[in-house]
Amino acid sequence: MKTFAIIVAGGRGLRMGTDLPKQFLPIGGRPVLMHTLEAFQRAVPGIHLVLVLPADQQDYWRTLCRQHRFTLPHVIANGGATRFHSVKNGLEAIVAMPSVGQDDGDALVAVHDGVRPFVAPGVIRQCFDTAQESGAVVPVVPMVETVRELQDNDSVTRDRSRYRLVQTPQTFRLDLLRQAYEQPYRDAFTDDASVVEALGHPITLVDGNRENIKITTPFDMIVAEAMMKSEE
Repeated sequence: MKTFAIIVAGGRGLRMGTDLPKQFLPIGGRPVLMHTLEAFQRAVPGIHLVLVLPADQQDYWRTLCRQHRFTLPHVIANGGATRFHSVKNGLEAIVAMPSVGQDDGDALVAVHDGVRPFVAPGVIRQCFDTAQESGAVVPVVPMVETVRELQDNDSVTRDRSRYRLVQTPQTFRLDLLRQAYEQPYRDAFTDDASVVEALGHPITLVDGNRENIKITTPFDMIVAEAMMKSEE
């Protein structure tokens, strides 16, 4: 079985309040993105990695790789105007791989946020194992805080046990995801699962890991550094 991972990293650092895109910020002395790529290689040795980056960030990434002697094999694809278009470019990069992407009948692909470096190896493997059976898998975690829904000039409490927080890697049969991304873009496509659902294909949920945070704000960086020190 062939396995692929599309790592999407198109952040500009706006919410982080820095000129440096968040995927390049250091935790544990190295850029976030390097930790993310390594997480997949550790979990699934031999996985084919595609890194989707904006074209104007790719030279800087290559410079970082030289500085940190980061030699993990990966293919770079251009980021698009939206996440949808970025993932579509990543899929095209997979298909273009010599003798790898042409026969995708039993291939699986995970799509993961580049700024989620703490995804557990067991979660990655569970997503691939389950996708082999169901075709489309999303890791989730329960909500632990009370949820209120805004309604016009009021708000109401909702039963949080009926809701889950969605994480990545969202994992699919490669042929299914390629078919899904042949659809025209819609604003309702907020993640890969929503694109696949538009075909009428059901999504299977598996347990994610609470540590799999998406690094977006300065507070997230504080948490990430603490988690990295704890792992060390």
